[in-house]
Order: sequence, then C-alpha cells, then structure tokens
Amino acid sequence: MAAPRSAAATLRASAPKGYLAMLDRHLALAGRPPSWTIDRILIAKPVLATVGGLIALVWISGDPVPLRFLGGLVLTALCIFLPDLLLYNKGQKRQEDIQNALADTLDQMTIAVEAGLGFEAAMAKAATNGKGPLAEEFIRTLQDMSIGRARKDAYQAFGDRTTSPDLRRFTRSVVQADTYGIAIASVLRIQADEMRLRRRQRAEEQAMKIPVKVLFPLIFTILPVLFIVLLTPAALGMIAAFT
Repeated sequence: MAAPRSAAATLRASAPKGYLAMLDRHLALAGRPPSWTIDRILIAKPVLATVGGLIALVWISGDPVPLRFLGGLVLTALCIFLPDLLLYNKGQKRQEDIQNALADTLDQMTIAVEAGLGFEAAMAKAATNGKGPLAEEFIRTLQDMSIGRARKDAYQAFGDRTTSPDLRRFTRSVVQADTYGIAIASVLRIQADEMRLRRRQRAEEQAMKIPVKVLFPLIFTILPVLFIVLLTPAALGMIAAFT
C-alpha cells in the first residue's frame, strides 16, 4: 500500500496545478465515483502508456515501416489520455441525465410544496422517490445544509457541480426567492414550465439536425455502393460489346 501511495504522491507533486484542477472539476461533474480518484487516474496513465508502448513495440518490430511508427505513437498517446477521455465522457453523460430529469423532478417538488411541504422537505421527497444523478445531488445539497452550511452557499455549490444551464438557472431562482421572500411554489411552477419548453425545443433541434448528419454517410458510403451496383452491369456489357 505504501508504494502506490508514494507513487501517487510523487505524480501529484509533479503534475501541473491546472491539470489537477481540471481533473477535480471533471470528477465533480462525474459525481466523484468511488473508483475514480485523482491518485488512481495519475497512476493509471503511466501504466496504460507502458502497456500501449509495449503493444506498439511488438507491432512495429514485425515490419518497421514509418506508418507503423506513427501508429505506435498514436496508440501510446491514446493510452495516456484514455482515463481523461473516459472521465470526461462519464461527466457529460451524467450532466445529460441531470438535464433530462430536471423538469419532471420540479413537477414533483411543485406538487409537494403546494400540498403543504417546505422546500427542503419537497427536495428530500423528490430525492427519496427519484433515482439517478439529480436525486444524488439533491441528497448532497441537503446533507450540506444539515451539517451547518448556509442555504445560499449550498444552493450555489449545487449549481457549480453541474454544467446544466437549466439547473443553474433554477438554483439562482431559488436563492433569489429565499432572499426576497418570493413564494417558492410559483417559482417552481414557472421553472418547470420553462424547462419542459426548453426540453421540447432541444428535441426539435436535434430532430432538425438529423438530415444534415445523414447527408455525409449517404454521399460517401451509400451512394458509391449504389452506383457500383447499378452501373457495373452496364459497364461490363459495354466492354463486352466493344471487345
């Protein structure tokens, strides 16, 4: 145990501060999974680089041509940055899940508040009944307030742990409602309606992008094969006729 810890401490000390801050930000966006820590990522990078370098060396030794040298360098670089790519992808997937679940969760909280519950009780109810990263963030925010953190600071930290613009807008609205004494039920209702509208607009936008995305595969893959299938018999017939 001492050797991995000393190696992780050495790698952490030698890593740039900006890179460590970026890793910490990506871990926060990914929900800080237990199996992903900065020390483990820093240790995994040289291990994967060594494995990739050995595979590239074996591959290059079979036929040492410049193309294989280039492929070996690309493979080694990919192994070095593979933990960063996986962590980034995990964070993006988690933020998308939060964005998609926000409108329905706010509907549940609005019903709970209008039924007589307080805002924190409605949040706890939605977190208990819900699943996924948004429910986890609600629980963490409630835990921050239960250990004595100010409500405003807890909500701001909640918004900082995500890249979802809707969630950040929601946390700012909650902070303003708490500061100026605005009825939280009306705030929740307005936010839920707006987020549902934005979710529908995003879906329509993605649907409008589909024809453009399909255009390039159609031109470079489907149409050439179609031309080959249609024109090859005619070309063979012309060759046979002239010869």
